[in-house]
Amino acid sequence: MQIYDLIQKTRRKEILSPEEIEFLVNGFTENQIPDYMMSAWLMAVCCQGLTDQETVSLTLAMRDSGDCLDLSEIGQITVDKHSTGGIGDKTTLLIAPIVAACGGFVPKMSGRGLGFTGGTIDKLESIAGFSVEMPVPDFIRQVRNIGCAVISQSGNLTPADKKIYALRNLTATVDSIPLICSSIMSKKLALGADCILLDVKCGNGAFMKTPETALSLAESMVRIGNLAGKKCRAMITDMNAPLGHAVGNALEVQEVIKILQGREKNALSDLALELSAQMLELSGKGDLPTCRKLASEAVASGKALEKLASMIEAQGGDASVTENYNKLPESKYQKLFKAEKSGYLAEIHSEKTGLACLELGAGKTADRPEIDYSAGIVFLHDIADQITQGEALAVIHGNSESLCEQAEIRLREAIRITEQKPEKSPLIHQIIS
Repeated sequence: MQIYDLIQKTRRKEILSPEEIEFLVNGFTENQIPDYMMSAWLMAVCCQGLTDQETVSLTLAMRDSGDCLDLSEIGQITVDKHSTGGIGDKTTLLIAPIVAACGGFVPKMSGRGLGFTGGTIDKLESIAGFSVEMPVPDFIRQVRNIGCAVISQSGNLTPADKKIYALRNLTATVDSIPLICSSIMSKKLALGADCILLDVKCGNGAFMKTPETALSLAESMVRIGNLAGKKCRAMITDMNAPLGHAVGNALEVQEVIKILQGREKNALSDLALELSAQMLELSGKGDLPTCRKLASEAVASGKALEKLASMIEAQGGDASVTENYNKLPESKYQKLFKAEKSGYLAEIHSEKTGLACLELGAGKTADRPEIDYSAGIVFLHDIADQITQGEALAVIHGNSESLCEQAEIRLREAIRITEQKPEKSPLIHQIIS
């Protein structure tokens, strides 16, 4: 079997067998296939695509390149959730305790920030003492005893994906539906949960900018998950504005606590309740109306907040932040961002907001590898709110006046105020089963 022949076949849209794809994945992972030849094959995939069966073969080969977790010791139906990433997306911190409070079991491995989007692991590390590293037996034990655990992607899970993704990132082959799908689903399948809910973000603050590309990715991932024997569902959700009011690690944790305390309701809380209900229904806790009621009651009763505190304590963190979020890191400066004119708030551009937060240090950059957990932006208004000139639209949190001023310039580009009241984008565009 020759890599040259496989590149030719994909370039000609000839179907590769599972054995041929396994040869490609294993050969590259074990350094038997050079970067330049694998790059050529990845580019052929970008240009010509793969069939569903080829994508399944690629996904399974990547899954099997390393360890796969066995969650059978939990003894219950387990359900995982994956988001394709966005600005202010802290739904994992809400759905894990909500679902656990309703009797569900959520084993979650999450990632760090990527580009202008924040990472769940970075947010959790803003809690003093919280450990995102955990041996697999302890991870499984915690899910069994508490109902949820959120740790970083570690160990020898999908080494092929790590190596292939690094190459894709260098060779402009990231934006291919089969390659994105196999990357995401290989990790989900290696984790071993019985059910998978996919939250595919769509809009200017997401990697999928249009409804068409989001739908294509969502349908592909659901098909691959089902073909691999998993119960899989996808929701296409809006990311044309930041999700919730806070953007930035400790600020987002604070918003999560406020929602679980029953002190705040917004698009974030609405989406988290629906995601939780979908996960509960997938794991057999009842029909959707019943599961929506269960999720709402878990928040209203305070049981979800208790689960969050239990998870934080089990992972070495200071659980008292769930009672007093002022224990989270706080920035030295808070600068009010004021409206330049009156009208209606028509747009908070997600990607530009994310870049403003990067200016403040809320994410890693090449010249600033350390994260400032206290930095970020808290919005005081929602899309379609009526605004008066000079009114505060947001609070910029930073640890120097110059950083706050730079972020303000970025944020000014993200805000649009119009005379006409805008129509809000739907929070959930579509559900694919």
